[in-house]
Amino acid sequence: MVDLIPESWYNVVPDLPEPLPPPMDPPGRNSSSIGLLNEIMPRAVLEHQFTVERWVRIPDEVRDAYANFGRPTPLLRAKKLEERMGTRARIYFKYEGALPTGSHKLNAALPQAYFAAAEGVEGVSTETGAGQWGAAVALASRFYGLQSTVFMVRSSYEQKRARRALMEMFGATVLPSPSDATSFGRSALASNPDSHGSLGGAMSEAIEHALERGWRYLVGSVLDVVLMYQSVIGLEALAQMEEIGEEPDVVIGCVGGGSNFAGFSYPFIGRRKGSKYIAVSSSEIKKFSKGLYAYDFPDSGGFLPMLKMITLGRNYVPPPIYSGGLRYHGLAPTLSLLVNDKIVQWMEFDEKEIFEAARLFASTQGIVPAPESAHAIRAVVQLAREAKEKKEKVNIAFNLSGHGLLDLSFYEKMMAVNS
Repeated sequence: MVDLIPESWYNVVPDLPEPLPPPMDPPGRNSSSIGLLNEIMPRAVLEHQFTVERWVRIPDEVRDAYANFGRPTPLLRAKKLEERMGTRARIYFKYEGALPTGSHKLNAALPQAYFAAAEGVEGVSTETGAGQWGAAVALASRFYGLQSTVFMVRSSYEQKRARRALMEMFGATVLPSPSDATSFGRSALASNPDSHGSLGGAMSEAIEHALERGWRYLVGSVLDVVLMYQSVIGLEALAQMEEIGEEPDVVIGCVGGGSNFAGFSYPFIGRRKGSKYIAVSSSEIKKFSKGLYAYDFPDSGGFLPMLKMITLGRNYVPPPIYSGGLRYHGLAPTLSLLVNDKIVQWMEFDEKEIFEAARLFASTQGIVPAPESAHAIRAVVQLAREAKEKKEKVNIAFNLSGHGLLDLSFYEKMMAVNS
């Protein structure tokens, strides 16, 4: 099984249909945002962010850590879901909830923490929405002997006490964002003391925190280096599907900034496996249906360089939906380009729709999915129904990016409302 863990990460940049627009400094600024990256990111991570190589070797120590924490993860067939729906579709899912933090996020946290520790810093900081990334950073940093501070979007900080406890169990200091621990946070609170917060704002606080301490900032999504680290998911899935003699027709994943969808789908896109790739997000956020493809800041404070991406604007403050991992204003540059070129299609669903899909999946497969992952399941259900109506055979593969055992309060609320 360990042989299924890839020896290299896959970088989609050489296989894009057109050159990727480069990051740029905002016009008129005296200091360089691109230069700032040298101060806050581990050197190896920054090198990987700008590499044009198709394959980047995974250090043996990181590969061993992947194995230690549960890679390769299983590829399973949802036979009971197929039977319940009476569809001719075959449904396969990569189960990233099998990892100890309960989601795919550890795939990118381990290499970044490893590279940060190699530089001899004392600690790292980051942001988190729903808490999956924060938990992964907390565990990875403790594994490599680092301190960690996590700025958690305030709406999730208040909604998801169990995820806060998980991060603290791993040794992280968790602060609500906006907070009074940074100048950006204090400014945001002065403008709106009741702010729900945003991922872009939490990013700015984490960057400021790292700069003040000489720590490293670990990025959870949006930058394409994270999508590359997550490619272990799709590379494993490719090998697993080849082992059983199958190939997907449709590849699906949910999208916040893009890391889990891209990590699963990019190796399939690169190998020309599948004819349809579908990114799924929240209709409460409307990133796909209302976003513009333009240069914008990844973080609300404008610390990071501008990226060309699909965006709702860096100052966008999303509604406090429970799927905190999807409450981000932008989309990773490579994925934005693929969506803009219509190589990747998209769907958006609301909380009621994804609840119904999650309940169906849980009652057939016995796995309670994270609300974010339930967006992908809702798309799977729709396509499986269409296959039933058309009497078509189709292979659907999706990434179940995390379990929902720490999200039962959300499902309890939805059951009460929809009973």
